[in-house]
Amino acid sequence: MISNKKYSVSTMTKVSILSVIAFIIMFIEAPVFVFPGFLKIDLSDVPALVAGFALGPAAGVAVELLKNLLHLLRTSTGGVGEVANFVIGAALVVPAAVSYQKRKDRSGALVGLGVGILAMSIVGALANYYVLLPFYQNFMPLDAIIGMSAQANSAIVDIKTLIIYGIMPFNIFKGLVVAIITMLLYKKISPLLK
Repeated sequence: MISNKKYSVSTMTKVSILSVIAFIIMFIEAPVFVFPGFLKIDLSDVPALVAGFALGPAAGVAVELLKNLLHLLRTSTGGVGEVANFVIGAALVVPAAVSYQKRKDRSGALVGLGVGILAMSIVGALANYYVLLPFYQNFMPLDAIIGMSAQANSAIVDIKTLIIYGIMPFNIFKGLVVAIITMLLYKKISPLLK
């Protein structure tokens, strides 16, 4: 009983530390010139993936949730950006962590990251089409979002092309960058988490 409680406190402490690191990393973001300006890359999913690999999928999702709850205190999107970041980040972390928990080697991590990037892209497309962009229209008209997006890519003319030519490729690109950095860092820092 005591060892389970100690493990739980230890896990919660690690999740908390990784969440704060992820929250800080969220402030270091950059636009990628080939994508619409509102899509900015940050590496805050790296600590969540590290947590998912080292502590399990629930820990990775907890890091995603906590970093976004903290970021809500400074939101400029009315919470839409944080909901998007959580949903899309969790879609990356869960398959990657589940795969790695089943097969704790490079192959398990790579398969999981590949499935996670695909899930991130599909979940991001569906969430944006059905929930996020329609809700964000309360703050900015869809025509303005599409117009801003068309400046980066002239193929974007409506919500469907925004998702196909803007959001999906961006999520694939971001997923690849996050996956590469996680693969480079994980083995070096995982002993600290075990």
